Amino acid sequence: MKLAAPLAAALLLAIGMGFGRFAFTGLYPLMLDDGLLSLQSGSLAASANYAGYLLGALLLARSGAGQAAHLCQWALGGTLLTLAALAWIEQPGLIMLTRFAAGLFSAMALVGASLWLLSAHEQSRHAPLLFAGVGLGILLSAELIAIGHAGGLHSQALWLSLAVAGVLLGIPAWWQLRRQPAQASAEHAATSTTPSGLGPYRLVLIYGLAGFGYIVTATYLPLLLQGSLGAIDPLQIWAAFGLGAIPSCFLWHAAQRRLGTPRSLALNLLLQAGGVLLPVFSHAAWASLGSAVLVGATFMGTVTIAMPAAQAWTRHVRFNMPATMTAAYGLGQIAGPLLAAALFARSHSFNPALLLAAAALAAGAALCRRRAQPAT
Repeated sequence: MKLAAPLAAALLLAIGMGFGRFAFTGLYPLMLDDGLLSLQSGSLAASANYAGYLLGALLLARSGAGQAAHLCQWALGGTLLTLAALAWIEQPGLIMLTRFAAGLFSAMALVGASLWLLSAHEQSRHAPLLFAGVGLGILLSAELIAIGHAGGLHSQALWLSLAVAGVLLGIPAWWQLRRQPAQASAEHAATSTTPSGLGPYRLVLIYGLAGFGYIVTATYLPLLLQGSLGAIDPLQIWAAFGLGAIPSCFLWHAAQRRLGTPRSLALNLLLQAGGVLLPVFSHAAWASLGSAVLVGATFMGTVTIAMPAAQAWTRHVRFNMPATMTAAYGLGQIAGPLLAAALFARSHSFNPALLLAAAALAAGAALCRRRAQPAT
């Protein structure tokens, strides 16, 4: 089956990223209600997750395609263990430590799945399907949380339900990881390694700004909207965030092919900035849904455009471009929640953090306009 490997890679990201990283966004308000976290400790837990993500990316900086399947297996097993652990842990310090470990396994999932599909299998044409797995994981986890919450389950029981669902989703992916990759055609291998119009260092900087720009919305959206949507559960807005991410990977891949990496990435980041700004002006249902859809429909588009471009530079630079990109993204994500918490403490509003995040995205878009010289 030609799509077996891309589907397996997508499931790996659904679990490692959608469940392992982003389920916390939906469960964060419920953990506050259960008294497991405060706003401050929750922000620290979020930043701990992104610190683990950064460390994972740095540790994997020299990894290659030959290690990809093992990285994916470790990422899958580790993510499931951290999901299950949060069903039993009650101390904020241990929650932060567990979220740190989950971030490390999330980086392992992203780097491993990207190397496994794009390098070992040489199937860069299926990058949209790979990265759509993140949106699928967000959507599934948000709906599981919403259904369980409506049924009266507390946050720890919901973490356990996510672990069980992750096991079920992970079985076919694990089976596929045991298969040897098929050889890609020479023609496809040649076309998949052409560097983009953006130089490698500029691409890393833009990607780091993108990580900072989206993370405030991705961390606080349900909490930010709590109590302002009437009968609408903020978790459904978060589900819309994931739903928007699924088709966006294919749309942004098409945009990249038509417009090229610099122009498509600039457009992506500007639309994302607009989505980040919407809650600043209104917490009405239309603005909330618009923010979720716009940011959801662009943040994985950024990855879909940038990661294959990074992969194309792999043979032209002396460092692991996908891992370096992931590290830059991780730095941006660590800074986001910490600054948001500090600004909220002073202003009692998330608006300053959202304005700063939108400015970072606009700066990234501006950097796309001038092409850097290729590395020598």
